[in-house]
Amino acid sequence: MESVPLQAERPAPPPLQQLADVMADVASSMQAPMDLDETLQVITRGAAETVPGIVEASISLTRKDGRIETLAPTGPLAIRADHLQYELHEGPCLDAALGEPVVMVADLATDPRWPDFGPKAAALGLGAHLAFQFSAEPHARGALNLYCTEPYGIDDDSVYLASLFAGQLAVAMGWAKQDETMSQALATRNVIGQAVGIVMERYTLDADRAFAFLARLSQSGNVKLREVASSLVESANAKSQRHLHHGAGKP
Repeated sequence: MESVPLQAERPAPPPLQQLADVMADVASSMQAPMDLDETLQVITRGAAETVPGIVEASISLTRKDGRIETLAPTGPLAIRADHLQYELHEGPCLDAALGEPVVMVADLATDPRWPDFGPKAAALGLGAHLAFQFSAEPHARGALNLYCTEPYGIDDDSVYLASLFAGQLAVAMGWAKQDETMSQALATRNVIGQAVGIVMERYTLDADRAFAFLARLSQSGNVKLREVASSLVESANAKSQRHLHHGAGKP
């Protein structure tokens, strides 16, 4: 008779109050102004503590240039497992980050999908792996990696709970991009405002005419308005510094 591998006893799902507390922590970390690094750590730590069978977690983030990097690992085992996949160019986290919504590995030592990574991951002490794709298009895409030391230690409850954390991760990445865009917009607005003030003083114009002057320079030179304004502000600041320097040098 063919032997059937014994499955490790599956841990019970976490109490609802524990899960609610973890999700509350994640939501709190995403309140403005958001510290992205702190939020990602809250998400991976919460996943490792809450998802049944999981001992460590990490985030694999893809870059536009094709690179992939690990963020917010909860421990050295997750770092080693992630980097092993990057080096071998195979593994559940790569499949999830680049295409598959969910990749679950019941037994890393025997799964034929990753002939190089699987046995080496098992040698590290890993038994099972769950990689859950997140996406905050078009700028952020990757995988939430969840590691288990026991073969067959991941079940349907693990997948369901991991999906909640992956969803929070996508939201965090989306908000981070929005914050970045808003910061850039505010910086642009400020530099244009400074440039308008310089033109008003230099040419004795009101604000509307000063802005129109900058807009004409932008159009005639086929240069973005932000760049015209930045150039003008930098020139004015340099001139002011020269005056201060010369003035300081007088007896």
